[in-house]
Amino acid sequence: MKHLIEIVDTDESFLCDEAQSVLDGMFRLGRRGIPSGCRGGACGVCKVEVLDGEYQPLAMSRCHVNEDDLSEGRVLACRINPQSPITLRVIGKMKASFGRGCKTTPPELS
Repeated sequence: MKHLIEIVDTDESFLCDEAQSVLDGMFRLGRRGIPSGCRGGACGVCKVEVLDGEYQPLAMSRCHVNEDDLSEGRVLACRINPQSPITLRVIGKMKASFGRGCKTTPPELS
């Protein structure tokens, strides 16, 4: 099933399938709006705040998304799959920062 993804910063919107990440859905349609880096959850460049909607989180770096972030809907667009229409705001930075001791932990194991 596809869901509408709206980016409030740029007034962009696109349809994204539940089986793909929000970032992949955007790229497959040739759209822009969310910055992109590694596309695997390690760089933090695609960090967004989900303002409304449901999503399935996948494992993401705790260097960029901590427990407070998760509880406030701040996640990596490359590591969430939409489960309903989503409205989001971009908060990622345009540079990757790789820190020592960073780890990727599945959300359910945090």
